[in-house]
Amino acid sequence: MDNDRIKQFQILLAAHADLTFLPLSADLQYLTGIPREFPNFGTILHPGAWLEGVWLTPDHSPIFTLSRMSAEFGGMGADGDIRILGDWDDPATMVQQVLDMFRLPPTPRVAVSDNTRAEALVHLQALLPQMRLVSATAILRTMRVIKTDADIATMRKAGEITEAAFAAVLKQLKHGMTELDVMVEVDYQLKQHGAAGPSFTTAMYNSGPDFPLILGHPEQKWHRKLQPPMTLLFDFGAIYEGWCYDFGRTVFFGEPPESALRVHRLVMESQKAGVAALIAGQYTAEDVDAAARKVIDDAGEGEYFRHRLGHGIGLDVHEPPFLTHGDTILLQEGMLFTVEPSIMHDNDFSARVEDVVVVRKNGGEKLTSDFQNLIIYE
Repeated sequence: MDNDRIKQFQILLAAHADLTFLPLSADLQYLTGIPREFPNFGTILHPGAWLEGVWLTPDHSPIFTLSRMSAEFGGMGADGDIRILGDWDDPATMVQQVLDMFRLPPTPRVAVSDNTRAEALVHLQALLPQMRLVSATAILRTMRVIKTDADIATMRKAGEITEAAFAAVLKQLKHGMTELDVMVEVDYQLKQHGAAGPSFTTAMYNSGPDFPLILGHPEQKWHRKLQPPMTLLFDFGAIYEGWCYDFGRTVFFGEPPESALRVHRLVMESQKAGVAALIAGQYTAEDVDAAARKVIDDAGEGEYFRHRLGHGIGLDVHEPPFLTHGDTILLQEGMLFTVEPSIMHDNDFSARVEDVVVVRKNGGEKLTSDFQNLIIYE
């Protein structure tokens, strides 16, 4: 458990709230080191799951509560004051006992993570009917936005795993594979190379004269056979020790014409401009987006750069701040962003690239830098 982070958070908390509850989440892992479980698509319920997490005030040490199921099958790995709810115990009674220790004011301000389950809030409202809710995630954000050297080292390792998985995937590519075949191979190779799994649902985008670009409804294109000439755009990343990577490259099936080489070259020049602009204390997030976007706009391809340049990243895949118009936050050293320009054509060749980049005093530092040229699979 990171006691220094907890103390720093308690100082911030004092100005905003009397109590915080952090469920199993990125916020909890950041503050205490307690890992999250790999997410499930459907909800898995067990008695008292709504109370699992940490309770903390500005002047009281953390109290961890968890259900018997979590305690017996792995637990939360917490140190300190841990309360375990039996299968037939009343979770509200346990939480009330915890709350009584804190001597809260009659109208307490309670900070909770943004992704706290509504079930937990309903039960908490019954116990503290006069409470006022505030965002614990927003309070923690001022800490989470700047990554430590240790955080960056962990992300660098996540990038190494991601690149190693990608290199292994390239060896398996064949004409006639389906997009689904490639996605399954990516997820397999991520785990083979040390990831807990993909940090988000692995995505592919393909386009060419005979391959309309389909955004959304991926099941409509999963089974299309990948035949030349076409571009295949990768978007995936590894989970390593709870940290999330995000990575993108472009593969061309067949012999690329000049038009395909051109769009890839423009995307790489755009990324280079964006990375160079990640200078601490000099530019804002929207300045970086503008610098990268200008390369593609000046080449007449601006309408095909369909999204923001990038986003903050760390324990969550997408975190504030964002490299986009309207985000005026001043860059600070240690911020992590994806820099991911693209040119996405319909019924023509496309390109994208994506790396995680650290804001530095003299410009961005990419954590991954292999496969910079267009990858050609003839």
